[in-house]
Amino acid sequence: MADTSFLSWPFFEDRHRELAGVLEDWCGEFLPVDHSDVDEACRALVRALGDGGLLALSGADDGETLDVRSLCLIRETLARHDGLADFAFAMQGLGMGAVSLFGTPEQREWLTRTRAGTAISAFALTEPASGSDVANITTHARRDGDGFVLNGEKTWISNGGIADLYTVFARTGEGEGAKGLSAFLVPADTPGLEIAERLEVIAPHPLARLKFTEMRLPADALIGAPGAGFRIAMSVLDIFRATVGAAALGFARRAFDESLKRARERELFGAPLSELQMVQGHLADMALGVDASALLIYRAAWAKDMGASRVTREASMAKLHATETAQQIIDQAVQLHGGDGVRKGCIVESLYREIRALRIYEGATDVQKIVIARQALGS
Repeated sequence: MADTSFLSWPFFEDRHRELAGVLEDWCGEFLPVDHSDVDEACRALVRALGDGGLLALSGADDGETLDVRSLCLIRETLARHDGLADFAFAMQGLGMGAVSLFGTPEQREWLTRTRAGTAISAFALTEPASGSDVANITTHARRDGDGFVLNGEKTWISNGGIADLYTVFARTGEGEGAKGLSAFLVPADTPGLEIAERLEVIAPHPLARLKFTEMRLPADALIGAPGAGFRIAMSVLDIFRATVGAAALGFARRAFDESLKRARERELFGAPLSELQMVQGHLADMALGVDASALLIYRAAWAKDMGASRVTREASMAKLHATETAQQIIDQAVQLHGGDGVRKGCIVESLYREIRALRIYEGATDVQKIVIARQALGS
């Protein structure tokens, strides 16, 4: 059983502690799932999360704000039980984040479906030559009568190929660089949208490269104001970046729990591993890393929930520290498990594959360092 003493920290309210109990019960009933057919597993997870009411927290009602502490708690708990369940939940929130924050009443009707688990959403920002450098997007949307025509490509798009709708960012030309981007809500059956390639990675998730060829959109597909795309994307990432750290924390907690179990049960030289001072030192490092990450994550989430307009610095610190530290904890867990640690089907082996991508997506570690430094310098 993972440590839950952190729920007594002043970052949380009673409703968060109640949510933690509901989450544990749900995970105990539904997780882990069979990953042999990743697409179908994700569809089933979204339906189950919707039926369980957990996706209600992936979006916000009109005039309300997202509860970032709840988002982090959900991602941490799901990741501790099953990485694909965390993925399924996270993309419902990230994919519709722009609509939650800036959508029209008509666009928000999609939220009813994504929060119920009857529609799957995706966030299409990354391009073949534009990852962390969002201002370098080249997908172009030109005005055509009352609407827009999009051309270009997106890649590494989570839920690509199974999503019912995509939030797509494209250059509309109101200004140079970041000032000339806009966001659009694009149903998956829109003519001109093609799933150009399905992408396979070390921890299987539904990913794809998208291609837009003379894709026509009505004027009401625009999310927010023309040219506001960069601000919209950063506002969404400001919220969900801390939740990436929370997912990493969930992986790290599971690796730590598995390491404690291994240290107690495995014998070496006639005594449990736990009696070796070197092993105790490794376990202490793990415990320290877990708590430090949790403090950074829930500080960022608390600050946002308390009304901070931006938590760029706090979210970047949380994401950077939690993902890097989780990688170290999981690597040490593999080491403590010896040969079993690299055996397919072993929990720490799957965690080793799951954690690696979190150090890259939604702003790679080195980019987070640049963000933090610029915030510190006041630039």
